[in-house]
Amino acid sequence: MKKVIGLTLAIFGLCAGTMPLAEWPQAELSNGLIQTTLYLPDAKQGYYRGTRFDWSGAFKNLTYKGHSFIEPWFENYDPKLHDAISGPAEEFTPLGYTDAKPGDTFVKIGVGVLRKPDDKPYAFAKYYDVTDQGKWTTKTYNDHLDFTHELTDSTGYGYRYTKTVRLSKNKPELVLEHSLKNTGIRPIETSTYDHNFFIIDKQPSGPTVNIEFPFAVKAEGKGFGSTIQTQGNRLVYSRELEKKEQVFSAGLQGFDASPTSYDIRIENKKTGAGVHITSDQPLEKLVYWACATTSCPEPYIHLKVDPGQEIKWKIAYEFYEIAK
Repeated sequence: MKKVIGLTLAIFGLCAGTMPLAEWPQAELSNGLIQTTLYLPDAKQGYYRGTRFDWSGAFKNLTYKGHSFIEPWFENYDPKLHDAISGPAEEFTPLGYTDAKPGDTFVKIGVGVLRKPDDKPYAFAKYYDVTDQGKWTTKTYNDHLDFTHELTDSTGYGYRYTKTVRLSKNKPELVLEHSLKNTGIRPIETSTYDHNFFIIDKQPSGPTVNIEFPFAVKAEGKGFGSTIQTQGNRLVYSRELEKKEQVFSAGLQGFDASPTSYDIRIENKKTGAGVHITSDQPLEKLVYWACATTSCPEPYIHLKVDPGQEIKWKIAYEFYEIAK
């Protein structure tokens, strides 16, 4: 077992802002084909301490055959900023927020027990005070990381969430293996999605980016039909996005209820690199968001786990080169 925890001078060329010097626990993984670094969960010194995304999904970088796929896409950094995270970051919708009164607690899987401050609807961009981070356990190997998050709340929610970030043997593939066991007395029903903050070779969102699905895709939303358009099973840009410009659809349409629809390709035709995303679960919905630096299909799956029960799921990322 090899564990690498180092100091990082966080100055990222992509971003206009300057990052601070910080001691961020991290681990490097390699299978001889892919090299990647992840930040480790840490309530005091962790790179990501926001209350939106799962803390076990903070990637620093990922490269394959000289192509880069993961790096910071944002300008401003703060450890508690909701989207100051890179790579395939995952979020679970909150447990117990609607029933909670102001001052009561609710739960975010992979984050902890949070305090509800007022009667306003839940907002993913808001930072909520964390009253209990739960217990994190991390085991680091050469080609995979095992994360375990255990939590019990007075509201009756409890779980043991495990996530393995694995580089497949002799394959250019990253696999996220999950399990969620309900250790509480209340049923767990939530949705989880992967934001897929990929940046391929530092190229901007624009006509060189190809987003492809196994179905004829339909879309409505901000920028759709003008800046970004549907062409059969593809999304294509008519031009490069300007700084601070965004496109967004709350739900792409065309997929069916089988796991075969969870099949997404993000490619950059200029540099000849792509990533193929699949899962063993069906899509609940498929959101799309992009800014000038990253194009993000956001596939959701639905989870329901009764007390004492456990559910497992996987998401796989195959990295490849394409003909230019």
